[in-house]
Amino acid sequence: MHHILFLDADTLAEGVVLPRPDFPHVWRNFPATAPSELLSRAQNAEILVVNKVRLDAATIQALPKLQLIAIAATGFDNVDVEAARKAGVAVTNIRGYSSHAVPEHVFALLLALSRQILPYVADVRAGVWQACGQFAFHAHRIEDLFGKRLGIFGSGDLGGRVAEIAGAFGMDAVFAGRKGEPAKPGVRSFDEVLATSDVLSLHCPLNAQTQNMIGWPEFESMKKKPLLINTARGGLVDEEALERALDAGLVSGAGIDVTRPEPPPADSAIMRLAQRPNVLVTPHVAWASRAAQQTLANQLGKVLEAFVAGEKLNRLD
Repeated sequence: MHHILFLDADTLAEGVVLPRPDFPHVWRNFPATAPSELLSRAQNAEILVVNKVRLDAATIQALPKLQLIAIAATGFDNVDVEAARKAGVAVTNIRGYSSHAVPEHVFALLLALSRQILPYVADVRAGVWQACGQFAFHAHRIEDLFGKRLGIFGSGDLGGRVAEIAGAFGMDAVFAGRKGEPAKPGVRSFDEVLATSDVLSLHCPLNAQTQNMIGWPEFESMKKKPLLINTARGGLVDEEALERALDAGLVSGAGIDVTRPEPPPADSAIMRLAQRPNVLVTPHVAWASRAAQQTLANQLGKVLEAFVAGEKLNRLD
């Protein structure tokens, strides 16, 4: 009998149907789990399902019955995978479930910013249209996506899909290599993409190499005052540097779906940014279409059954 705990089940929307594996098990959901509650809840669990609950080396070592950490997401920066490997604990994630949802959110943010959707909607609600006396008014500068260069950081499933959609808009989509590495076939240098892109979209994991990947020196190198879209991880962008770059006119605007921490403190740079007309901040929901969440849940069930059957589906360790 496997004891399964989902430690932050409320990270999935109401109505998403969680799997019930075929093997004998007891499954318990907790809406959320604070660090102070984790060890007492998880002492007897063989399988922990987590989305954003942090499992560090000390926690993993303190759970001798633990056999599997099943991450209900693609990103795994909240779990010490190396510590789990040393402890003989398997780690899995979910893959490819948001390949439509996240790219669509990227373009929702991008279109709203470039077409000035929210400012114009606000003006109409405020009666500006009637007051202007014309069939149209031009209070906010509108830009087309056609002909613009889209620099993509991360060439995996999501980055590739963003590039496909960009092509349908007539954009020039280019992939950036890792910082400090030369260009190679199909990948431009990191510095070239920063300097030549009208839009930047981030789709890479958060790790020691990508932490604050976009900071003040990078903003200074952006020659075309691009729009910055981040639907990957908040730690990829130095938020205070972004605030400074917006003040200096080095970027035209930003669409942000991820922050660090989440939710951000009320007095944080990201919350100040959220008040600006050229910044859109959404609460880490790019992945969260109902179809994507159910695909995630279905895949989670397959991952659990594969593990118990001795198979290594989606293993990270």
